[in-house]
Amino acid sequence: MDLDQHVIELFHSSIDTTMRTLDEQATRVSDCGILMAQCLLSENKILSCGEGVSAALVHIFCSQLLNRFEVERPGLPAINLSADATTLTALAGDGNFKDIFSKQIRALGQSGDVLFVIANGNSSSTTLQAIKAAHDRNMFVICLSDDASNVFSALLQPEDIELSIPSNNRARVTEAHLQIINYLSELIDQQLFGSH
Repeated sequence: MDLDQHVIELFHSSIDTTMRTLDEQATRVSDCGILMAQCLLSENKILSCGEGVSAALVHIFCSQLLNRFEVERPGLPAINLSADATTLTALAGDGNFKDIFSKQIRALGQSGDVLFVIANGNSSSTTLQAIKAAHDRNMFVICLSDDASNVFSALLQPEDIELSIPSNNRARVTEAHLQIINYLSELIDQQLFGSH
């Protein structure tokens, strides 16, 4: 196979996923940005979780809120539930792997907070338990998922938001998730601090 042609096909595949996501999810991305900004304006916080590559995306998102996105501004309260290796391994070591996020949410989450879940691929019990725990704490849930993660819809409440990327290709989904994370960071900054 001609590698140059393959690279062109990869770019086209990525663009196609982006365009289908735009067509299907643009309004929901805006809704998520509004919900997150309202949460922060109400002096609440955003708790985020994900596994594997999704955990890395959660890390990027929380870093952009805690530090800065494009311009200097005060840090925003965001907690990465996927980052604390000691807590995660303690919970998993005690045989409670499915509760690695839900236990943290029950300890740290408060009414009015937002749980931001990123899932790419088959849904795991950890993220499902996280959503249940968030609802127990009267939190809002935003779920960034894909075509393969079809169990979230049944768990979500009317005030929650699911952003499902119209693809089951993990690489394309990860690319779209990163785009949305950046868009949400910009929407939050714009609402809280004005245009740049």
